[in-house]
Amino acid sequence: MTWDSVLSVITGFHWLNPGLSGATLLRTVLVVHITDAVLCRLFAHNNGHSKNLWTLLGLTFGLWAVAILLVLPKRLDHAPHDAAGEID
Repeated sequence: MTWDSVLSVITGFHWLNPGLSGATLLRTVLVVHITDAVLCRLFAHNNGHSKNLWTLLGLTFGLWAVAILLVLPKRLDHAPHDAAGEID
């Protein structure tokens, strides 16, 4: 197996378009995982979870990390912040 076929199967893009070239697949995976990392950071911040941890998890595991973060309950022990970063 080649690296692009392994990446295609691991990320699930093989099921969407098995004929993607290696360069196109790599660019697509990077864009999708960066977008998932941004979503994880946003959801983690709003739900009181560690932003840096979930950004890294979103970058690594993509949509799986976003899905897990969406079903996690909100943490009640964090203080809400306003737009200036001050505690309400």
